[in-house]
Amino acid sequence: MELKQIYSPIQQDLNKVKETIKSISRIDYEWLSKQVSYIVGETGKGMRPALTLFSGKLFTYDLTTLLPMAVSVELMHTATLVHDDAIDKADTRRGKTTINSMWGNEIAILMGDFLFAKAGEYVADTQNPRVIKLFSQTLGIISSGEIGQFRGSFNIKQTRDDYFRRIYRKTGSLFSLATQSGAVLGKAPESAVATMKDYADNLGIAFQIMDDILDFTSTEEAMGKPVGSDLIQGTLTLPAMMVVERNPKDNPVTRYFENKVEERDNKYVAETIDIVRRSGIIDECYKVAGEYYNKACKSLETIPDSKSRKALYDLADFVIKQGR
Repeated sequence: MELKQIYSPIQQDLNKVKETIKSISRIDYEWLSKQVSYIVGETGKGMRPALTLFSGKLFTYDLTTLLPMAVSVELMHTATLVHDDAIDKADTRRGKTTINSMWGNEIAILMGDFLFAKAGEYVADTQNPRVIKLFSQTLGIISSGEIGQFRGSFNIKQTRDDYFRRIYRKTGSLFSLATQSGAVLGKAPESAVATMKDYADNLGIAFQIMDDILDFTSTEEAMGKPVGSDLIQGTLTLPAMMVVERNPKDNPVTRYFENKVEERDNKYVAETIDIVRRSGIIDECYKVAGEYYNKACKSLETIPDSKSRKALYDLADFVIKQGR
């Protein structure tokens, strides 16, 4: 099922989220206004605000609080992408030139900070201390994940536990903010808030594994960035980790990571991509992602049946099937 179909019960409200996000570029500083407009003009799949709205719609659907929360979640996500690109020195994102590539890392970091500040403004509009605190805690978790990834770059001695911990902090935590805040603002019982966190934690990890698979199996045209970008940046994702696990004594990932910066040869990246594509590693990664998908779906069994619950199941299906 396509996202357009899944989103149909909340599409009008998602459109309001997008329009509100675009409106933040209307500021009395022409240069900054243009840059913000450039960043927020091209939105992604909108999955995080959709999770917020659907989680609220499971219970009491009050847009006066859910709408600003959905905007806040998406702005936080966008800000993390701007910072990611600056840290990774990425040239493109979704096929567009990155802010850091056009204006330098300093401007990109400040632009990300601006978006985080606006996200904070919108979460404050909910006037709900619990979700405001959850927003701040999530920002801390995401930042710790970024620090861990940066410090762990080109470190071949990482375990799967290290990987899952990192992708929860970078991806799963924001999914969790989306669903928990939606449930809290929808006046859900505590047991249901916990359920929505469990659903999002597992869905976020499955989502990131699928994204890491695409980094090896997709094309530069489809992704808007080079194939193997994570490996080039020194980030050890699950497919590359499996290459190392299968050939611990001699493999292209280790050779690439352990070389000095000036001696790193992208032929090792190409060799890794080739191994991942022609071995059973992709199927193994799908299996791992499927385990988290199953956990996410099972958690929804305790939620009363409704169109919104079905949409959450459908979103999980979309995540696990992307790129397959």
